[in-house]
Amino acid sequence: MFGSLNFDTAVDVWRQPRWGETILARGSATAGGGKGANQAVAAARVGGGTVVMIGRVGDDAPGSYLRAQLVASGVADGVRVDPHEPTGSAFILRNPRGANAIVVVSGANGATSVADLEALQDGDEPTLLVLQQEISVDTCAAAARLGRRRHWHVVLNTAPVQPGTEALLEAVDTLVANEVEAAQLAGCPVHDAADAVDAAAALLSRGPSRVAVTLGDQGAVLAVRGRAWHAHAPRVTVVDTTAAGDAFVGALAVAVSEGRPEPESLALAVAAGSLATTVTGAQPSLPLRADVLRAARSIEVEELGPVAAEEPDPATLVPGGLPM
Repeated sequence: MFGSLNFDTAVDVWRQPRWGETILARGSATAGGGKGANQAVAAARVGGGTVVMIGRVGDDAPGSYLRAQLVASGVADGVRVDPHEPTGSAFILRNPRGANAIVVVSGANGATSVADLEALQDGDEPTLLVLQQEISVDTCAAAARLGRRRHWHVVLNTAPVQPGTEALLEAVDTLVANEVEAAQLAGCPVHDAADAVDAAAALLSRGPSRVAVTLGDQGAVLAVRGRAWHAHAPRVTVVDTTAAGDAFVGALAVAVSEGRPEPESLALAVAAGSLATTVTGAQPSLPLRADVLRAARSIEVEELGPVAAEEPDPATLVPGGLPM
């Protein structure tokens, strides 16, 4: 995993305040976060392979806390301490329905360099490289190109979409976007599974061999060239959606690394994302493998219409048991 680490402060409110308005919170909590770190923890909890987190924190207490949380979750620590920047932070407003609004201060994440990733030992076994966009898009692009040169399978989570994201797609094997991000990148509205298939088809033509579009309580769509599937989200009691997308990405990365069929991979990812909404906090909400496997058995996955004429190139598929 290559990306961001944040120290999260979540505040429970009835509604978002308006500009110039002060409201009283119902409570607050702190936890480890950042999309890179969240996805690393999600993959470590769902998978059995080696997960390494590459990124930066500041020389401060939040940075030490985040690194300790990674190790406690079974993630190998490849994080550098930046002496010039503070640890990244995120401020999360949560309403009683579990919806959230987030403000991120990048801090040391903004100094993350592809050199941090280049230092990772390139072993004989194939590797899965998972990227997000809470770091510089230029750094993300350089990491994707490095992954291509080293013959790694590159996974890109487009959250959040930045100027220049489109240029990244040609170096990506597996793309994961939510409905808003998919609409931005594909240039078409995405409201349901049928729209998601259309967006995925457009994105497949730009380089990726696999595209997943998450749809909140409508589940998610996974498409390859020629086929697409829709996994329906299970009914759960939603308390906090903060890391649901990260749980999805981490579980999907594990499924791809294990060589699971696309419908099974999608069911696992949707199960992980749904379970994450039932617990407050980012990393505290990320589910364990046994729970994800159990929940995935009850998820309905239907095959949708054809997406494109070409089948995926077998060379882009990842064999089982790969480190990340």
